Amino acid sequence: MAATIITTDDLYEFKIELLEDLKTLLSNETESRSKKWLKSPEVRELLGISHGTLQNLRINGTIPYSKVGGVLFYDYQDIIKVIEENKIHNKFKRKGS
Repeated sequence: MAATIITTDDLYEFKIELLEDLKTLLSNETESRSKKWLKSPEVRELLGISHGTLQNLRINGTIPYSKVGGVLFYDYQDIIKVIEENKIHNKFKRKGS
């Protein structure tokens, strides 16, 4: 196995690329947060859930939504509120914590 030598310039170039990638990720996240209304695919991505799970959350009234034509819209603040209201605080502490 051949040894690879990493120079200071290599590390600097890596740092620049990493910072650019982080800026892109953060700007995409900020853009979705600045939107007041989200469509179903955006909500599913935000929550990491399937289409069926989102449908169940609508049916049981967990997540409020608006329907215009055939398109469902969700208020970003309502989604955050549901997450906060369902936060679970563990009553038991781990040993060593």
